[in-house]
Amino acid sequence: MKRLLVATLLAAALAPVAAQTAWPTKPVRFINNFPPGGPSDLIARSIADVLANQFRQTFIVENKPGASGNIGADAAAKAAADGSTVLFGIDSTFTVNPHIYKGMPFRTTDLRPVLIMASSGLLVGAHPASGFRTLQDLVAAAKAKPVTFSSAGSGSPGHLAAEVMTEATGAKITHVPYKGNTPAVTAVLAGEVTAGVLATPGMLPHVKAGKITPLAVTSRKRSALAPEVPTVAEAGLPQLEQEVLYLAMVPAATPEPVVQAMQKAMADALARPELRARLEGLDLHYEGIAGAAAGRRLADLSERYGKVIRVTGMKVE
Repeated sequence: MKRLLVATLLAAALAPVAAQTAWPTKPVRFINNFPPGGPSDLIARSIADVLANQFRQTFIVENKPGASGNIGADAAAKAAADGSTVLFGIDSTFTVNPHIYKGMPFRTTDLRPVLIMASSGLLVGAHPASGFRTLQDLVAAAKAKPVTFSSAGSGSPGHLAAEVMTEATGAKITHVPYKGNTPAVTAVLAGEVTAGVLATPGMLPHVKAGKITPLAVTSRKRSALAPEVPTVAEAGLPQLEQEVLYLAMVPAATPEPVVQAMQKAMADALARPELRARLEGLDLHYEGIAGAAAGRRLADLSERYGKVIRVTGMKVE
């Protein structure tokens, strides 16, 4: 009887610990399906640092760019469903790619959302030598002759925006896809392309330095970090309004307790003042949408973008 009582008390004492250690129980790999230096990569590395210190566990960020995020997403989809692999990426891999790629290497249902962590707008920016000062300057020039546009890849939010601009205005846009936001920004800086529609966090430092001329932001509101830059709606092209969602995804078969523990840990990390300040400094806005609500948000965007893609004829280049 005494042994039974001790065992019962011990089990009760350990129960909360067991609940807390549903995740992580082994080293965790964060796959970012875009190159280093982009917003999703910075979010992944920031969260990895916090969780490594919190759990005294190894968190590794591995970049697997290519095919508009499909390569990294495929690697995550085929990983063990035990919480040891998490995909950090953006919504277009799941909301745009299925509509433009004839053969996806994975099904979107192979992965499930843990958390929509943050969002940001895009910034339409041009090389200063272009002489463009407004979005209408760019449109007017592109009606006369093609203007080269960089994006973070075929199927990226910037690619979608460029196609919508072409459809809405008759502008001649030559889309030049790169393997991620960082190399696409570099292309604008180097004058390899005239302009780009790219994630605001990667563009703002160069705007502040005078190396990129900002024409408009695609978010519903002006950026707090660049309040002088108008929105696309204010510039006369509300059709370009668009935001990027930054996601954490896991293999669909990952056990629910693991997903819930992961979601809580990530949300808690993002709630830390120092991390929240880091996000806001990059013009990233906390979302914190989890579970079924996150799935519905992605499904709604997929439906919306699918209609746009059918109208514009957007395709992989």
